[in-house]
Amino acid sequence: MSRAASFIFRRRGSQMHGRGWHWTDIVTWLWLIGGLIVMFGPALWLVFSSFKTPAALAEFPPSILPYASQQVTVAGHDQPLTLYDAKMPDGTTKRMAEIRRIGLFSQMIDPADPGAPPVRVNIDDRQPVRELSFATENYTEPFVHFDFFRYLWNSVFVTVMATVITLVVNSMAAFALSKYEFRGRSFAMLIILATLMVPLSVIMVPLYSIISSLGLFNNLWGVILPTVATPTGVFILRQYMLTIPDELLDAARMDKASEWQIYWRIVLPLTAPALAVLAIFSVVWRWNDFLWPLIVLSRKELYTLQVGLSIYSGELNVQWHFILAMTVVTMIPVVLVFIFLQRFITTGIAGSGLK
Repeated sequence: MSRAASFIFRRRGSQMHGRGWHWTDIVTWLWLIGGLIVMFGPALWLVFSSFKTPAALAEFPPSILPYASQQVTVAGHDQPLTLYDAKMPDGTTKRMAEIRRIGLFSQMIDPADPGAPPVRVNIDDRQPVRELSFATENYTEPFVHFDFFRYLWNSVFVTVMATVITLVVNSMAAFALSKYEFRGRSFAMLIILATLMVPLSVIMVPLYSIISSLGLFNNLWGVILPTVATPTGVFILRQYMLTIPDELLDAARMDKASEWQIYWRIVLPLTAPALAVLAIFSVVWRWNDFLWPLIVLSRKELYTLQVGLSIYSGELNVQWHFILAMTVVTMIPVVLVFIFLQRFITTGIAGSGLK
């Protein structure tokens, strides 16, 4: 721990002159702190906002932490009243409870003396009394009134099956394009890479026609199968497989190993880092996909999480507190996959020739 701390907090100025800060130290720290805020600031804002009430989300200017106005029960009133620090007519500040607001003025009473006549206070002369409050019902309510587990299972099924099939199909194509010599191999790879420039909106109509003709409309397999072959995955795996020595495969053939055994027992284990990178990409793509499942699935019980969340976005009312909470929940599986496989990213990308 001491070595790590000394490495993090070391300064160029202390190495050059024995003391003080060099201007590069200041620029480096500003750059790192700024990058940290840019990278993790939105995620922290999302997590904290998921614990806010609808009223807190509508506040301007917005706050990062989930604050809520304090309320107090006053005799003679059925509902709790909101507390304010109000500026009284004599210039003093007093903690009052709001009965009602009429235009630019608010009628307020002293919670300690509810029998006193109400005081008329301008809304600009009051400040709400707020406290840190986490609205945990934003997470519990969707589990009760929202078919969350059904949508979760659909998303897990689509993501896992699509990722497994993607790894198998792309690795087979990459194995053929990297280790077999045949006429047109470079042209085939060029055509595969050219499909990266074709957006989904261009092929959406013919793809929908094919899915409908195969009877996969309103079927989770209709979401999985059209996107299992990805040019990005073929390129990453092919570039990594090119680093595997051909002599290793020739030795396996001399030992009478079949092509399937070479692929399954030699090539795939050696390509594990690149497969892990592609698995991370595939999980993120499939888990966050919204447009294609929305087109293919029209039955509510088949919705994935991303499509199911659109239920909270009505024509006249958007329940942002539920959407933010469920968005945080849907982020957890992707983050866990990244944490477990992130150590393969550097190895896989470096070995695939990407810069």
